[in-house]
Amino acid sequence: MTATKRLLVPEGTFLMGSKDGRDDEAPERRLFVSAFEMALTPVTNRDYRTFLEATGSDPPPWWDDPQFNRQMQPVVGVNWYEAKAYCKWLSMESGLAIRLPTEAEREKAARGGVDGLLFPWGNDRSEGGHRCLRGPLDGPEDVGGSAPNGYGLFNLADTVHEWCLDGYDPNYYQNMPTTDPCAQRNRPRRSARGGSWRHQWVVTPCAARSSLPPEFHYSDFGFRWVRTL
Repeated sequence: MTATKRLLVPEGTFLMGSKDGRDDEAPERRLFVSAFEMALTPVTNRDYRTFLEATGSDPPPWWDDPQFNRQMQPVVGVNWYEAKAYCKWLSMESGLAIRLPTEAEREKAARGGVDGLLFPWGNDRSEGGHRCLRGPLDGPEDVGGSAPNGYGLFNLADTVHEWCLDGYDPNYYQNMPTTDPCAQRNRPRRSARGGSWRHQWVVTPCAARSSLPPEFHYSDFGFRWVRTL
């Protein structure tokens, strides 16, 4: 899996949100999202090392910690601004229009083309083949260790929270646009999606939301990128 390996998420409508989750996941809304391409996995330490060597940027916290620095683990401790900087660098290197995904894109990708799925593979948390469900973890697992979803993408519900482009608004679903929504970024927190190796429930539903101030570094926050078409 190379740094620019990606798959198409086709345009179309999907049902975003949850009737049974937290208040910030409601109400369910049918949205249209334009086609885009998404990286197969979160950005790995191997990918991020190339960025650091090319740009001279400072490594994130935990970079030299054996718990977090295997090549194929997702890079952690990258804040929102650093994730954006990586996307800008990869855009210049690849000639592709690369950026962080919106929350709507991230949830559409996670659902794999099937409305109503609780998880990317179905409605039973245990059916995704995740080793992380067998007991507590002391760090994120290597990417690509469980089965891909309907679009062929990996780790959309586990491993690390992934930064999104949006500012976090707990009430955004009440009045969000129904075509390519993205919440304004002039907010104290940025949105994120996906599971976390640190949580009691490592694998999270497609609709689950999280957030963090954009300058923070956490050992369960990483990112993946999308390509605008």
